[in-house]
Order: sequence, then C-alpha cells, then structure tokens
Amino acid sequence: MTRVGIVGLGLIGGSLALRLVESGCEVCAWNHTPHPYAAARDAGIRCMGSLEELARSGPRVIVLCNPLRAMPEVLAALAPVLDHDATTLTDVGSVKGMVRRQVAEAGLSSCYVGAHPMAGNERSGFAAADARLFDHALWAVTVDSATGFPRFLSVVRLVLEQVGDRIIVIDDALHDRSAAMISHMPHVVATAMINELTAAPERCVAAAMSAGSWRDMTRVALTDPQRTRAMVVEDSRNVARLLHEMSRRLEDAAGMLERGDASDIDAFFAAGQPYRDYRSALSRPADRRGFGLDGEAVGSGEWRRILKDSALRGERIVGIDPTGYDSTGDNVTGEGSAAAGTGWRVRVERRDF
Repeated sequence: MTRVGIVGLGLIGGSLALRLVESGCEVCAWNHTPHPYAAARDAGIRCMGSLEELARSGPRVIVLCNPLRAMPEVLAALAPVLDHDATTLTDVGSVKGMVRRQVAEAGLSSCYVGAHPMAGNERSGFAAADARLFDHALWAVTVDSATGFPRFLSVVRLVLEQVGDRIIVIDDALHDRSAAMISHMPHVVATAMINELTAAPERCVAAAMSAGSWRDMTRVALTDPQRTRAMVVEDSRNVARLLHEMSRRLEDAAGMLERGDASDIDAFFAAGQPYRDYRSALSRPADRRGFGLDGEAVGSGEWRRILKDSALRGERIVGIDPTGYDSTGDNVTGEGSAAAGTGWRVRVERRDF
C-alpha cells in the first residue's frame, strides 16, 4: 500500500492521513479549501489542487472523508477520471446505505467498499487532527453481493496493516441500525439534555454544579450542531425508531418513581448488568482464534456470510493472511487467490457479551 488518497482533511481525514504517513504510506490529499495545506505539507502529506489530480495520481485506495452532504458532488467529480481497475474507493461515513446508493448512482459500485472507523471527538478541522485518534479503533467494513474480494482486501489490509486497527465485516443495513443505537441516537439524547439545561431557570447553578457524569453524558452535544444534524437526518428512520423506544423506557421509569414501585425500580437498574460485565471484561485479554476462507468460499461469495457471522459472534478481525489452508485443514499451495484450493487465514479476537 504505497499510495493512498484522502478526500477531506477535517478531523477524521486529517487524522487518518497523519496515521498513514507515520506508517510509511505516501498520502495524497485534496480538501475543498486550501486552508489546511500548509500544515498538511509540513506533516508529509502531498496536497492536490483538484479531485481530478488526486484521482490521476494513481492511489491504490481513495478514502472519502468529506462531509456526507458533499458525497454526490465528490463522486460525480471522481467518476470520469478514476481508474476503475486500479483504484478502490472507500469512505468513513457514519451512514452506509445512503452512501452506497450514491456510489451506485455515480457508476462506481464496482470500485467501492464501505467503511466506518469508530473514532472521533467533538472537535473539527485539520488543526484538531491527531494520528492517535485511531489508537485501538474498530472499523466496520460493509459489503454487499457485488463487493469483490480483491477490493475488500485492499481496504481491509489498509486498516489492519497500515492503520493498525481491527475490523468487523457486516452489511449496510446492520451497520446503520447499530450506528443509530450507539452513536446517532445518543447524539440526539445528549442534545436534548443540554437543551433542557439551557431552558431551565436555574441553569447557572446547575451548570456550576455539573461534573463528571454530566460532562461524559453530554460531550457529543458539543459537536458542531450542523454536523450532528446531518448525521442524524441521514439515518432518520433508525434514529426515530430508537428515540420512540427510549421515550417509552423513560416514561416507564418515571411511572415507577411516581408509584414508588421498588421491585420495578430494582429491575430497571439491574437489566443492563450484562453490559456492565462486558465493559469490565475489556480490561482482560481477549480470546484469540483463527479460521480459514478457502478458495471455494472466496469464489462463490460465501466469505461475506462467514465474516458477518463472525461479527455477530462478537469477534473482531485482527489479521487476514494468505495461506495454503483450505476448508479441510490440509495444506495446499497458493498465495490466497480466488482459485479453488487456496485461501486466507482470518485471525480474530473475541469478547463475550
């Protein structure tokens, strides 16, 4: 992976570019304004004058780190100049189904593999970029029936080997439901909390008294509100469903408190214990194992189902290596091509929840 293209040098794109430079990649980047270019060049990033110039520089992978609202415009500019055979397209968007539809509309489906790094903070811009932002991050890599295995490998090996992170492999719909649960819906809840504080007559006293619990529960509400709005609206159906479910839970909790129903209150606070146990277990070493993808699975597309099942078991992929392993466990020759008999060894770590 000698050359990687980055579109957008904001917090995520800038941090990824810095991380890749550290790992020895040649990084070419384009940003919609040249403001970050001086600092980026000082950090070893080649800055391009246009998307067309970036595409023609011959990157093995281009990572779209631009705002989601700009995706159709960016894809339209890349489509006529991208080398569809040599360059794989991926992204870091927090919504995957919508991006894949836009990629298809631009005629770039054969080049595309979806990705979403679970990393970030409430800051923005290249000035906030930090290669350490990706320390120990998990990437959700999304595939569909048209995703080619070599394209998939280009993205996966970039993440595993150059960025040094872990991955799970799922489809777009599962990603968007899960992202709504752990990111998009919490952004709305955190925003509602600071709105409640802002509207309260005692807000000065309450703000002065706020400490760790308030800070941790509302951190994401400090994000640029337009960026949050775009993210939530683009996954609106999943977020709305979860907010209705959350509202019912909170209404039930309010009723318990008003009734003074001790048993129901106890059950409410105990119901999440499996997650507390899971979080506690994160400090302990994960179980490591491996399994094989033989040439037949790769050729037939069964690898997508096998890797999704791995994610559903709670496994995170830490390595994919070409090997002579096949489905029977016998050693065969080959370097991991899609030809029958050759395969790939997938190394995973697992934590039970």
